[in-house]
Amino acid sequence: MIPPANDTSTPETLELAAELRVAVMRTSRVLRTQATSDVVSPGQNSVLSVLNKRGALTMRQLADIEHVQAPSMTRTVNHLCESGLVARTEHPTDGRLVVVDLTDAGRAVLEESRTLRSAWLASHLDALSPADRAAIRRAAELLMEMSAR
Repeated sequence: MIPPANDTSTPETLELAAELRVAVMRTSRVLRTQATSDVVSPGQNSVLSVLNKRGALTMRQLADIEHVQAPSMTRTVNHLCESGLVARTEHPTDGRLVVVDLTDAGRAVLEESRTLRSAWLASHLDALSPADRAAIRRAAELLMEMSAR
C-alpha cells in the first residue's frame, strides 16, 4: 500500500513530487514507444517482459499481472502466438489450463526493444554535460533506493 503524502511535507516538496511524477511518466511513455517495433505493441512487449522475468504462466496469471481482463489477454497472447513469440502448452498438473511461455524469437524481440530503449537514453545522455550526467546518475540511484523501500 502506498502511504498518503506526509502532512508535514512542505509546498516545495509537494511541487517537486508533482514535477518528478510528470517527468517519470513522460520518460516512461517515450521509452515504451521507442521499444515498440513493427512486431509488437507496448502491451505485447510488456507481456513478453513478464514471461521473460517470471517464466511460463497461465492466462489468468498473465491477465492479473498485467491488470487486464481475460479476453484482452487472450487477444494479446493470440497475436504473440501467431507471431511465434510465445508458445502455449498444456499445464503440467491441470489439463484444463494452458501455460504461455516465451520462445527464442520472443526473447530476441524483447532484447531488441531493450536495445532500442537504451540507445534512445544513451543518445540523450550523450547530449548532456558531464555534470548533468552525474546528477542524473545520482537521481537514478536515489530513485532505485526509494522504490526499494
